[in-house]
Amino acid sequence: MIVVGDEVRAALSAKTAVVGLESTIFSTLGLPSPANSEALARCNAAVRNAGAVPALTAVIDGVIWAGVPEEMEERVLGASVKVAARDLGAVSAQRLAVGATTVSASLAIADQVGIEVFATGGIGGVHRGSEITGDISSDLDAIARHGITTVSAGAKAFLDLPRTLEYLETRSVPVVGWRTNHFPAFYTQNSGLEVPHRVDDAISAARVHVARRELGQGGVLLAVPIPSHAELDGQRIADAIEEGLHLVSSRRLSGPQITPVVLAEVEKVTGGDSVTANLALAEHNADIAAQVALAIAQL
Repeated sequence: MIVVGDEVRAALSAKTAVVGLESTIFSTLGLPSPANSEALARCNAAVRNAGAVPALTAVIDGVIWAGVPEEMEERVLGASVKVAARDLGAVSAQRLAVGATTVSASLAIADQVGIEVFATGGIGGVHRGSEITGDISSDLDAIARHGITTVSAGAKAFLDLPRTLEYLETRSVPVVGWRTNHFPAFYTQNSGLEVPHRVDDAISAARVHVARRELGQGGVLLAVPIPSHAELDGQRIADAIEEGLHLVSSRRLSGPQITPVVLAEVEKVTGGDSVTANLALAEHNADIAAQVALAIAQL
């Protein structure tokens, strides 16, 4: 069962701008405390300051929420279970106490209630070594399936970015650069990989979204580079990621176990700079998503 928060329900009824937000990034699965709480506050504020309504998704006591009430947000911050789209039915039926929604779960929830724009830090994608493990995030299929514009700083930097873009092409997902011709690499603005489309303002992004909707096609990935002031050194990040992936390999981890370990190692190697960068890009993405949602509402 999906429950829509009062403010979100009112905004959807009035056909005003709403931005969906996942909750994994705001739990300790995504960011350490107290950075996770700061991230939620900054993203909510960015959406509101742009004139839209934030809709945090999560599972609380078996209830699937689109627009978690403010008084329940503290429980989401402490979530220790990650919930993907495949898990929604099971965790609802089993009345899971608290579940942090991933991109795929959030898109499924948003689509059910009529939210057309979603913001996150970075999407999942094709993992390195996927030709052996078959490890491909369900985020990619969710973006293809649901008619929602997902705003992110590309895919998580430790993934196989060329294969991620190839998979998105296979699934007919248009990757659109926000004021860039290149796919961002999360902590850095340019992965060296080109994107097939570019927009330079919110109304242009909104027109792409509406055109896809009218054609009955799926979602759009709007790739937004990290703000230049928050960008980290590419080689430093690459070295940190290698350290993290070495830990993953030595512990024989797979699937959802990989991300927290790699991010923790990157945080350690960068002396916490990666967390500062993550906060900046998440806030920036929320702002851009709100601008796009407002433009869609006006078309």
